[in-house]
Amino acid sequence: MANDALDLAGIKRRMQGAVDVLKNELSGLRTGRASASLLDPIVVDVYGSSMPLNQLATVSVPEARLISVQVWDRSTAGAVERAIRESSLGLNPVVEGTSMRIPIPELNAERRQELIKVAHKYAEAARVSIRHVRRDGMESLKKLEKDGAVGQDEQRVLSDKVQKLTDESITDVDQLLAHKEKEIAQV
Repeated sequence: MANDALDLAGIKRRMQGAVDVLKNELSGLRTGRASASLLDPIVVDVYGSSMPLNQLATVSVPEARLISVQVWDRSTAGAVERAIRESSLGLNPVVEGTSMRIPIPELNAERRQELIKVAHKYAEAARVSIRHVRRDGMESLKKLEKDGAVGQDEQRVLSDKVQKLTDESITDVDQLLAHKEKEIAQV
C-alpha cells in the first residue's frame, strides 16, 4: 500500500532518466572521429530563446574528420557559429555563407584531458540530478510517515529501497564515465 503512495517506479524512472541524459551527453563527446551527434548538446540563442542546433540547421558528416552544418536561416548563421565556438568541444567552424565546415582536429594529450574533464562535469551533473530525485523521495516518505500513511518500520524499509535505487544509478553513472574515459584515452 505504501509502495503505491511512494511511487518507487517513478523514482527509478526519474533516476534512469538522468542516466539516459548522461549517455546522450557522453555520446556527443568526440573521440577523434566526426559524428553528427557531436553537436547535439549545443544550444543556440536565437529569436529571443535558446534552441537546439539541430532545430536550426542540417548537420552531416561528409568525411571522417569533417562535420558540415547547413543553417536554414541566414540570420542565425552568426549565432550558430558563436554557439559552436563557445561550446566545450573545442571546435572552430569555417563559415561560408549559410554553411559551415567544422574540421575535427586530432586529439592531443591536452585535448584528451579537457574532454575527460567535460565527461566528469556531465557525470557530476547526472549524480546531482539523481541525488535530487533521492531527496524528493525521502521528503515524500517523511511526509507519508508524518501523515500516518506509513509506520516507522515501513518508512525505514522504503527509505532503504530508495537508497538502493540511488546507489545503483550512481554506479551506472560511474561505469559510463569510466568507459568514456577509457575510450578517450585509447583514441
